[in-house]
Amino acid sequence: MKFIHVADLHFDIPFTVLNKNGLSQQRRLDQRNAFNKMINYIKENNIEYLFIAGDLYENEYIRKSTIDFINNSFKQIQNTQIFISPGNHDPYLNNSYYNKYEWNENVHIFTKLEKIEKNNVNIYGYGFTDFYSKKISLDVNLDTSKINILLMHADLNGGGKETEEYNPVLESEIKNTNFDYIALGHIHKKYIGEHQKIVYPGSMIACGFDELGSHGMILGDINEETRKISLEFIELDNKEFVEKNLNISNIYSKEELIEKINNINIDENKYYKIILDGICNIEINTNDLIKYVINKNIIKIKNETKEKYDLEKIANEQSLKGIFVKELLEQINEENKENILESINIGLNLMEKK
Repeated sequence: MKFIHVADLHFDIPFTVLNKNGLSQQRRLDQRNAFNKMINYIKENNIEYLFIAGDLYENEYIRKSTIDFINNSFKQIQNTQIFISPGNHDPYLNNSYYNKYEWNENVHIFTKLEKIEKNNVNIYGYGFTDFYSKKISLDVNLDTSKINILLMHADLNGGGKETEEYNPVLESEIKNTNFDYIALGHIHKKYIGEHQKIVYPGSMIACGFDELGSHGMILGDINEETRKISLEFIELDNKEFVEKNLNISNIYSKEELIEKINNINIDENKYYKIILDGICNIEINTNDLIKYVINKNIIKIKNETKEKYDLEKIANEQSLKGIFVKELLEQINEENKENILESINIGLNLMEKK
């Protein structure tokens, strides 16, 4: 049996990281383009099943026109059975589009844990019915004469309080079950577990700089006799979020720094976060700096430079510099830390010039 496994499409997500550069609308078009690529691939290759493991859309922002676009796309692949397991961003609520919208007849949306029987395969799915979901029991009796698929939105090996309400599951618990393939969503990075059995496809397109690398879908094929799994990752996203380092140790003016950033070699198919490193010789305000960047594909600038001065050493000196640094360091808290350090740097630079 051949299938496509995707997750975390997040239709109508605001893409706030791109708002300042006016690229959020373009990213929504990229989103549709990636989805269309998937639909065309399914159509051209006669794929039997499409598994969507949650967060198909953003419940808070989703528009009916977007739901119409998704459903009309599903109508183009009438011979493909589509299974959706709602996640924490698109739970099956009484007033959600999953419940009140008339989906195409080849679409099945899971609510809680249920089984759908087909000729050669049993498909189990679990859907969120709220924005949070505690750990669920997967203690089910499987018919091992058929292929068994599990589809759900879940946090694999999540250990903290922030993850315990997003259907946490332990890989050690599910890898020894008789499921032939466990199609997961929620983690936006691709992950393929032991024996290609437990799989996250990652988000279909990258939503920000915490999702570096390529994004797309999983093409799967399970041999009905041997149960051998063959998986292939197919890239769908035509843009990529990347980080690029710029050493500024030999830069001594804001103008020179702006020129260096504007001369960085840019790939128009990528969005950039420029990370400044090295020794800082000038005052840096990244929010002000980004205003002078010419290329819109440079989205963020992050300052990871080291201070020019050893402040702890200076603070212990019996001198004007020492008193100045010590008094300001004593005023530092989490809210004013960046401003205080910037003030110290400016003050010490002025003292050096005198």
